[in-house]
Amino acid sequence: MRVLVVEDHGETRGMIEAILREAGYTTVPAATLDEARSYLQAGGLAAVILDWMLPDGSGPDLCAERRAAGDSTPILVLTARAGIEDRVVGLDSGADDYLKKPFAAAELLARVRALLRRGPRIVESSVTLGPIEVRAASRLVIAAGREIPLTAREFDILEVLVRHRGRVVTRSNLLIAVWGDDESTGESLDVLLTRLRRKLAEAGAPDTIRTHRGVGYSVGMSP
Repeated sequence: MRVLVVEDHGETRGMIEAILREAGYTTVPAATLDEARSYLQAGGLAAVILDWMLPDGSGPDLCAERRAAGDSTPILVLTARAGIEDRVVGLDSGADDYLKKPFAAAELLARVRALLRRGPRIVESSVTLGPIEVRAASRLVIAAGREIPLTAREFDILEVLVRHRGRVVTRSNLLIAVWGDDESTGESLDVLLTRLRRKLAEAGAPDTIRTHRGVGYSVGMSP
């Protein structure tokens, strides 16, 4: 699997590449947004590890640009910023996950595996929920004949809920199914659920995902 590593600090980029190569990944290095943009436009990438600050702009700006272009390649943003506000900015830009520097090699690899994990998929080729259609094989969500542009992580969340439609998926089980971790990614789930609901509402399906307070979430259940 080819992983694009976008980091302008040569030593840090080399360290990340070494960790990934040791784990069996093929790495593609980039030091600027322009270089990263070229590789992303060419395609064939399994995931992107993207630094927040680069010489010609910010990682979140590139995330937003690629999502607007319909690119759903999984993106992990790296940053030394510690605040929840920064995490929200990164995730709202379209990133799938966020990892704070400095980080352990084991955690980096765990996050990459989680981005690439797809696990069991929807058995049916297509599932209809009110005005939306979820197509498993192509990882598309359609409303009124038009695609709703979802990131890889947003689709993963919706797919888990669709797979268990008519039942409540606990918050812990949703975190484990999507991230493989039920403790450290709660804020990311909240941000992504908010973004996913907004996109569904804009497509005419505002009540697709229901919250069961203190328990979890569901789709396909009557109020």
